[in-house]
Amino acid sequence: MQTTFTEKQLQDPAIQRSNEILRNCVHCGFCTATCPTYQVLGDELDSPRGRIYLIKDMLENERVPDEKTVKHIDRCLSCLACMTTCPSGVHYMHLVDHAREYIEENYKRPFSDRALRWVLAQILPYPMRFRWALIGAKLGRPFRFLMPDARLRAMLDMAPKHIPPVSRNDDPQRFPAKGPQRKRVALMTGCAQKALNTDINDATIRLLTRMGCEVVVAEGAGCCGALTHHMGKTRKSHEAAKANIRAWTAEMNGDGLDAIVINTSGCGTTVKDYGHMFRNNPMAEDAAQVSSIAMDISELLIELELPQGEDKGLTVAYHAACSLQHGQKIKAHPKTLLKLAGFTVLEPIDSHLCCGSAGTYNLMQPEISGKLKDRKVKTLEAKKPDVIAAGNIGCMMQIGSGTDIPVLHTVELLDWATGGPVPRALREPAKPKVPVLR
Repeated sequence: MQTTFTEKQLQDPAIQRSNEILRNCVHCGFCTATCPTYQVLGDELDSPRGRIYLIKDMLENERVPDEKTVKHIDRCLSCLACMTTCPSGVHYMHLVDHAREYIEENYKRPFSDRALRWVLAQILPYPMRFRWALIGAKLGRPFRFLMPDARLRAMLDMAPKHIPPVSRNDDPQRFPAKGPQRKRVALMTGCAQKALNTDINDATIRLLTRMGCEVVVAEGAGCCGALTHHMGKTRKSHEAAKANIRAWTAEMNGDGLDAIVINTSGCGTTVKDYGHMFRNNPMAEDAAQVSSIAMDISELLIELELPQGEDKGLTVAYHAACSLQHGQKIKAHPKTLLKLAGFTVLEPIDSHLCCGSAGTYNLMQPEISGKLKDRKVKTLEAKKPDVIAAGNIGCMMQIGSGTDIPVLHTVELLDWATGGPVPRALREPAKPKVPVLR
């Protein structure tokens, strides 16, 4: 794609990067075949190629974003399926992130939009605030029919039936390896996950210590910054990222770290991009070092060689989170691990398509998100599984709200299969009978 940025514009590192990305695009349109919003809406401007044209025009001409441009960019899930499909290596993620930052700085949204985004940015990255919000949502759910805005109804619907108790495992501390120590790792405990499902981090700690890892929850680490980053709130997202970089760098410079383990794939995609985010910042070296040792939990477990287990008599439908399969290019590891542990693993048709969660997308674009959720649930249920497994809390909440089949994190199943407790979701009376693990 030909671009016409001026020399002055290209002095801006963000414009320089976007120019590189735009010039890689050859207009082929392969991206439209795997774009969820294009499949649902059928509008070229709701495809990556269409959005690229809008972004190019906006940035080159330094335009104040108009309502049309903002609408179509807001509709992007950032699922990154287009990056998997693109034969030219167009790094759409960096381009759309730049566009969102530009919109945030130059476009005045309607009051209701600004208010919603402010509320989400002030609540979701903070576990205790989020817990109180979930309690409020549960109390308000009977009155959802009074809500005039679908987005407000979506916020009420987000609250799980049971809000888990606070887990003290999320506090800064160290968990010694059981047996000879093989690695020393930091676990990113996240933010929303600590309010929505505390079992995931607990299972991760049990499994990793059982596999010979000393697990550290670093002082000062918290939200990865992804939720606000994808809303274009760069300053706020970078502050969260800086706190993590400082916390993990202190551990690396202290007793050392072999890996930073992340069990929420949306966070993992962002942490692995810290090196790019801070490339022109005094923290560039530390950020790059953090990114270089960041690993999804499935990557580390493959490296640690999870032991072979006997047949568990349980069929698992595996949902591939977009941030894992497209953002981090990790496709086989979770399925390999589940099979090793003794589960029968099935994958739905169109497994490359997004479930519609996408961070805060299901709250800000509930109609499109709902259609994608219904499609995903239908393809998963068609496999008639005993359980559904995923590697991202957002996907788990999204899919779980549309099916009675238990939805578990992959690590919960692996922990159970290697000596941990029966996952909470399988202990609920309405769920299928739990087979006896041998």
